[in-house]
Amino acid sequence: MRKDSPMRVILVAVALCLVCSVLVSAAAVVLRPEQELNKALDKKKNILLAAGLIEPKGEADIDAVYTERVEARLVDLETGEYTDAFPVDAFDQRDAAKDPAQSIEIPDKEDPAGIGRRSLYAPVYLVRESPGSNEFSGVIIPVHGKGLWSTLYGFLALDSDLNTIEGLGFYEHAETPGLGGEVDNPNWKAQWKGKQVYEDGKVEISVIKGKVNPNSPDKAYEIDGIAGATITARGVSNLVQYWMGSGAFQTYITRVREQGLS
Repeated sequence: MRKDSPMRVILVAVALCLVCSVLVSAAAVVLRPEQELNKALDKKKNILLAAGLIEPKGEADIDAVYTERVEARLVDLETGEYTDAFPVDAFDQRDAAKDPAQSIEIPDKEDPAGIGRRSLYAPVYLVRESPGSNEFSGVIIPVHGKGLWSTLYGFLALDSDLNTIEGLGFYEHAETPGLGGEVDNPNWKAQWKGKQVYEDGKVEISVIKGKVNPNSPDKAYEIDGIAGATITARGVSNLVQYWMGSGAFQTYITRVREQGLS
């Protein structure tokens, strides 16, 4: 067979594709455990960042700080009670939301976050008052919802009164850099600390259009909008309101206020 014959070119191309496929597949299998470890570590890091337990650019032993300061629990969102229905460390809220047996469909009028279905269960992360303590000073709640181009996934940290916000951060989204991507801007995120979620049992926290008026009677419940990213800002407002509302974590929060975090 001539070196430049069409058949030889095809055979070489096929052989090359097969070799590359084997190499890529082998690499994926070999690296999967390390990828899962990195994914778990990144999740812990973002939980700690939301609660202000580590500095964004600081150096910290993430596993050590997480173990000392955070305790994960699984919550039945219907009853607001902790549950052992699944091991919390192995529970995947996204996968559960896709399973009709483990989730419910959200009616459109009750779904401002645009998520369609939600899991029957959700993890929460209790913050210890001090390393190794059995007393808790707050809780970190997973939140997600639609922005402009993507679903935003993050964590909302609440103080011990389950009303005062300690922090909000997103670990996954595909919003436009410089516009909707400003949800990652430290200055914008810093506004959330100290804001209030509820007034007389109603979710009032929201991202407004424009700047918060320092003289407004509602300033404790308002966050500055994001210039040029109205839809993303509205999406953040909607997702926080949904997850703090009666369709998600409010039953749990009401119970904890009565009985305590532990």
